[in-house]
Amino acid sequence: MRSTFPKIRVQDKTEFLDDLKTVYHALDHELALAAFDTFKDKWGKKYPKEIQSWEEQLDTLLTFYKYPPQIKNAIYTSNPIERMNKEFRKRLKPMNSLTNIDAVEKIIYLDIMDYNERYANRVTTGFGQPGVKEKLVQMFEERYPTTATSVE
Repeated sequence: MRSTFPKIRVQDKTEFLDDLKTVYHALDHELALAAFDTFKDKWGKKYPKEIQSWEEQLDTLLTFYKYPPQIKNAIYTSNPIERMNKEFRKRLKPMNSLTNIDAVEKIIYLDIMDYNERYANRVTTGFGQPGVKEKLVQMFEERYPTTATSVE
């Protein structure tokens, strides 16, 4: 969305964004696809490159619908990796010159350790609800099956 939004004309931005929200706020994957088709029909002629870009990445952009609905908001509204990268930049920017790459790695390592200590016992909204952990474990097992090998 961030890369698309600057390319939309000022007079269209509010309506464009409202229409796009219908895709992300749909109750399930099928309704999201239907909402995207409506969105594409409305805006496809005016912004063909932007709509094509969204269409090519649609499966990836709607991945959060594969997960339990309780954690949907946590998945699509927050990105811990981006947040951590921002913390790295914030920490490294005042240090205009660092002696070598080892110094940078050490600072990043210490920041990660601090982050882990602060958030180790924190449960992200939705993840602590009944059935969510079991569903995630099941999805993980389907994607990465454990193979039991017997030693003879």
